[in-house]
Amino acid sequence: MKESTRDFLERLKAGSKLSETQRREQVAQNYLDMTPVLRELSDHGFVYDSIHSLRHSGAVYREAIPILLKWLPRVDNYDIKEEIVRTLSVPWAKPDAARAMAREFLTADPSQDSYKWAVGNGLSIVADDGVIDDVIELATDCRHGRARQMLAIALGNMRDPRAFDVLVELLKDSEISGHAVMGLGKLRAASARPYLEPFLKHQEAWIRQEAKKAIGKLDRMVSKRASKLSTKKIQ
Repeated sequence: MKESTRDFLERLKAGSKLSETQRREQVAQNYLDMTPVLRELSDHGFVYDSIHSLRHSGAVYREAIPILLKWLPRVDNYDIKEEIVRTLSVPWAKPDAARAMAREFLTADPSQDSYKWAVGNGLSIVADDGVIDDVIELATDCRHGRARQMLAIALGNMRDPRAFDVLVELLKDSEISGHAVMGLGKLRAASARPYLEPFLKHQEAWIRQEAKKAIGKLDRMVSKRASKLSTKKIQ
């Protein structure tokens, strides 16, 4: 049985369980390592007790983006790096955050699967065609394993025609094929249908469901186009 995204992330969390003492020590270290970032944010009017609090504040913190981008490569603590990445994973961080995230994905310690997955998730929000070369390179490099999953979603947001070909190829990669299905659904390219149909019988229920959703989007799009053409002919 193949591992779903949820199972993958839960396994990562389970593998990093700490004792209560270790957890308290880690929290203290995290706050220490976060302090210079919080200080600079405060100097620019963003007064929060954590980066997490900024992310969940409900504010559109555009002016904080350059500060977070400045600190992202400077911080060594991966807990803090992940908080910065998740706080940069917002539409108003486009396009500046995309290249920084692609660099982070590439240079992250190979053991940091959870962090790389978070970076890939960020790219699914902020990436555009300006970084498609980077995203293609990362998504097709099997050494990154399941951390590549959300890169397939990022490709689904691209307009570059290469995105379609790469996603079709990624359907053959069992580690991220389900996300490639989702990416093709986002592209809404009618020519994707024959590639998606076999996944309606996939052994994983969630992948079958995503294939059904993707094909449904394509069929509605084709039907809508046909209706428009029919209306024009009548006129």
